[in-house]
Amino acid sequence: MSTKPLAKLHYAHHDEQFHQILMAEAKAYLAQKGDHRFANSALLLKNLLLLLFCVVCYLLSLHQVTIGLFALCYFGFVMSAMLANINAQHDACHNVLFRSRLANRIFGRLVTLPLGLDPHYWQVRHVDYHHIYPNIQDYDLDMEENGVFRQTPFQKWYPHMRFQPYYWPFIAGLSLPYIAWVFDWSDQLGKTPLAADKKTLTGIKGWALFLGSKILHFIIALIVPILILSSVGISWYSVLWVYLITQMVSSFIVVCLLLGTHWADPAFYTAPADNQMEHGWYHQQFTTCCDWYPSPKIFNELLGGLNLHLTHHLFPGWSHRHYPALMLIIERLAQQYQLPYRRLSYVELLIQQQQFIRRLAQKPDKQSSD
Repeated sequence: MSTKPLAKLHYAHHDEQFHQILMAEAKAYLAQKGDHRFANSALLLKNLLLLLFCVVCYLLSLHQVTIGLFALCYFGFVMSAMLANINAQHDACHNVLFRSRLANRIFGRLVTLPLGLDPHYWQVRHVDYHHIYPNIQDYDLDMEENGVFRQTPFQKWYPHMRFQPYYWPFIAGLSLPYIAWVFDWSDQLGKTPLAADKKTLTGIKGWALFLGSKILHFIIALIVPILILSSVGISWYSVLWVYLITQMVSSFIVVCLLLGTHWADPAFYTAPADNQMEHGWYHQQFTTCCDWYPSPKIFNELLGGLNLHLTHHLFPGWSHRHYPALMLIIERLAQQYQLPYRRLSYVELLIQQQQFIRRLAQKPDKQSSD
């Protein structure tokens, strides 16, 4: 991981007219509905029910006497926490769940506890780097080179990577734990560009918040179940295995929903020497991600807008409840301004994901080493 500060990249202004028309139509849509861009009471209620289900599953898991029933309840606890993060924390990190930034930060700190992620670093990486520089080598920190799984054509190829079409589900399962226990700590210890850009949790308060969240995660997710269930003969290592497996399953689901949209026939870029991108910001977004629809469409209510991922990239400051309407505006204007809008079915998305993984598993024609 590099600790060098990243020079700011500047996009060309080729998309200015598209931007003005798009924003005007989005504002007209809100005005017509007499609405606002934040979450409404229905969305808050849905997220409250998810959190309630999360708490209920956790409490039920502590009252089981067999490892099977414990695993079932604990799975419900982690999965509902994952869905709450998709549906609510994602909006909160963009400050559109609540109108108050403080309320969004507090909510994010609480709802990420079951998964062990630090919401501050997830927010910074996601909002300040990934959203601004998607699929740009060294700038999109969601695609940092790791030597195990090749995610861009600019990353070095190693012989074992020819097998990544087979081991990628395991890597996907380790992604969130890796963020929690490698990325978070690397960021906090100043081993990444976040330190040079002064975006780390510093001082006694920063360290207390960071360490307190990590310790509280262990207490809730592991220590309490181990202590309580030991009285009914469930071993600590059985609880640990359930913990690891459920964390990996939740990670696999999130990766399939989130990163997959950047693996479907995407474009990748490197930063130019003069830091001046030749195209506009909208072109960058349209060529690096897409929208997709689940089947049946009722699953759209559980995905927190992540399936309409291009729409989210264009309107990160809007609650995901508006994405279906905004998607139609984007599709129409993209056709008018000849921008490459894509909306796929989930089957099409999966096919293109697998094609992408297999393509990057092949040794590049021009690589001197290996």
